[in-house]
Amino acid sequence: MCDLVARTGRHQQRYEDGRRLVAGCIPFKYRASNGETSDDERKKLVEVLMINSQSGPGLLFPKGGWENDETVEQAAAREAVEEAGVRGDIVQFLGFYDFKSKTHQDDCCPEGMCRAAVFALHVKEELASWPEQSTRRRTWLTISEAVSQCRYQWMQEALLTGFSDWHDNWSKGGGNSSCKQL
Repeated sequence: MCDLVARTGRHQQRYEDGRRLVAGCIPFKYRASNGETSDDERKKLVEVLMINSQSGPGLLFPKGGWENDETVEQAAAREAVEEAGVRGDIVQFLGFYDFKSKTHQDDCCPEGMCRAAVFALHVKEELASWPEQSTRRRTWLTISEAVSQCRYQWMQEALLTGFSDWHDNWSKGGGNSSCKQL
């Protein structure tokens, strides 16, 4: 039994310029490729964690409403725990991505427009139980596998132009892995 509880409802959600503000992350970890034993993460294969959608085919990254009582980084980390059952370190802000929600329109956002702040989250722990485990399945994928199975175009863009560009730059020694300011 999971003692964590997912937040529900929209009464604490943030809105800006007619858009619902959401926070999300691309959870990632490293695994040795071809039996390598190197401790250098730059020489290991990166995998990203995706979860199934509750409303149709395809996979997605954890994301959800950014609430008034938390920072955007806290919201992204909370969504990773609630939806994917992982904890880790937010290491990089990847960008803002605008999209239209097909399922969530309300009085504050009648058109369903959303703006997602997306972060790279280096996974340190996979929980045995988490709030949405009865409806969510976790899947670790390579970046190319994730692109082909990703349900939403904006998440593909976050993976390719946000995460992959940052990670490629970092792995070549061109950047740091500390959290970039919004």
